[in-house]
Amino acid sequence: MTNYTVVIHKDPQGGFWAEVPALPGCYTQAESMEELLLNVRDFEGRLN
Repeated sequence: MTNYTVVIHKDPQGGFWAEVPALPGCYTQAESMEELLLNVRDFEGRLN
């Protein structure tokens, strides 16, 4: 299993977004941190 670093950013206009720097173009966004983490976990599941 490969580990990736996920960088989470707070959007100044509201909400959050996350990126995986090792995978160009891999990012997600959400209105809440809880939703963002669900999106990240969903992506993680697709990699395994």
